[in-house]
Amino acid sequence: MTRSFHGALNRMAFFTAFVAALLIMFYPLFMQIAVSNIWLNGIIIGTSLFGIGLCFVEIFYLVPEYKWLAGYVRGKRTGKLPPRLLRPVALMLNGRPKQISATTLNGMLEMILLRMDDSRESVRYITNTLIFLGLLGTFWGLILTVGGFAELIGNLNFSDETVLQSMQAGLSRPLAGMATAFTSSLMGLAGSLIVGFLGLQVQLAQNAIFNELEEYLSSHTRVATPSADEVVEVLPQINLATRELTRTVKKLSKSVTDI
Repeated sequence: MTRSFHGALNRMAFFTAFVAALLIMFYPLFMQIAVSNIWLNGIIIGTSLFGIGLCFVEIFYLVPEYKWLAGYVRGKRTGKLPPRLLRPVALMLNGRPKQISATTLNGMLEMILLRMDDSRESVRYITNTLIFLGLLGTFWGLILTVGGFAELIGNLNFSDETVLQSMQAGLSRPLAGMATAFTSSLMGLAGSLIVGFLGLQVQLAQNAIFNELEEYLSSHTRVATPSADEVVEVLPQINLATRELTRTVKKLSKSVTDI
């Protein structure tokens, strides 16, 4: 678990540093893309930064969970409980014997999975929002492009000798719309890729904690076997079902013989 958790954290740090290095290397090109539509691209950049920060907050929230689980597996019981994901399981395990039933194990694991899914909803929403903002910029740019070309063609006077100069001067608005469409799509997809990768590392870190807890609890789970009284109660029902099945088979055999 230690290797998986630290590996996910290291990948997040290295990936973020790599993205920052690329932005520094291509800073003039990045600024040229960003200022093509400063409002929409600024929103995309801000949302991406918020998503990156949220991913790091989520993985650092797992540190107390990891410490509690590591101590519990080693037999070091502490009064301090984990903050979020493993807290209900910790409350149940503190007052339970060493052996638990399979039904209790399944309930605990399902509870943890639901809490992990809930904790990742914010990251998923930010990723989808970045994709939506990129598509919004694409359609916005296309609207500006189509409207610019329509206005340009409507204002042209082909009998005028300076029609080429007028066309050249009127192309600025359609080209600005195309720049908005392509740059917002590029930045939205890039932001969703970055936040999505960091969110995947958070999920891998959560899975490492979940797998460790599952293996530990499975080794202390007893499989329930039916008692003698339960077998005695079920035997009459089994005999009745057997007789009914035998009677049905005889009827079917008689029907086939008559045919």
